[in-house]
Amino acid sequence: MRRGSLAFVAASVAILIAGYGATAYVANDYYFYAAYIVLQYVVIATAWNILGGYAGYVNFGSAGFYAAGAYTAAILHEWLGAPLPVMIVGGGLVAGAIGLIAGYLTLRVKGIYFAIATLALAVVLETIVNNWDYVGGSRGIYVLHPRHVAGFVNYARALFFAMLVLAVGAAVLARFIQHSRLGRGLAAIRDDEQAAESAGVPTLRLKLFAATLSGALMGVAGAPFPYYVSHLEPGSAFSLAIAVNAIAMPMIGGTTSWIGPILGAVLLGGAQQIATVTISSIWNLLIVGLLLIGFVIFAPDGIVGLVRKLIRRGA
Repeated sequence: MRRGSLAFVAASVAILIAGYGATAYVANDYYFYAAYIVLQYVVIATAWNILGGYAGYVNFGSAGFYAAGAYTAAILHEWLGAPLPVMIVGGGLVAGAIGLIAGYLTLRVKGIYFAIATLALAVVLETIVNNWDYVGGSRGIYVLHPRHVAGFVNYARALFFAMLVLAVGAAVLARFIQHSRLGRGLAAIRDDEQAAESAGVPTLRLKLFAATLSGALMGVAGAPFPYYVSHLEPGSAFSLAIAVNAIAMPMIGGTTSWIGPILGAVLLGGAQQIATVTISSIWNLLIVGLLLIGFVIFAPDGIVGLVRKLIRRGA
């Protein structure tokens, strides 16, 4: 294993240890609720970037995959009384299957046509949920988490740590893909798909894999959400904020690197949480829009691209 990989693994383990320690020593539960949202966006932005950044296929239907994970988790809780780990795995499997099927049907088109197709998928899924009485339809469904969980003071802290594990896992996976043969194949598709196919790159297979993995990670991010809100309804699960942030965060951070979506999620998600407390949550999408416009104009390659440009100038 290379020195950089060892340092990355050590940093990941240190983050998990520090996060678990914080659940025991930080007194204010609000910090865990806010951190949960930011970490959730780390997973979502990383998931989006696997298909949208590495392969260049822009997905406007992120909220549909997120909601698929959330409603799968709610059904598993209602039907089987499943614990959170089972809900997370189930949400990932269902959302990944949707990503595979949707990818097989839509990945033969590109650009605006693919974006519209993914947006339509989210609309179709929301319509199904709105008319499905088993999950409460438009009224929603109550999903109450257990009162106690071993190893944690309360469930808010357990949810935070679960999302921290998922965020670190998503970062590890994204970094591995970027530096693997799969990542190089996806980059070739992004740069010139026809040339990549002519060179023998199995473009459709790689795109299907990326769509499946991207959908699965979004479903994993959505699976703990019913426990977080206690009342799951279509308006929150298929939120416009999910779809907008999923695109904006990687673009602000930088779409060609695994760390870009993480930087974007922490910056944008943190700013939104601060605005929610100090001003109002209704300003969140305005913050997203202003930051996105600023980065598109002054740093179109995101934070990572801007840093690389400054390093080159300094050299």
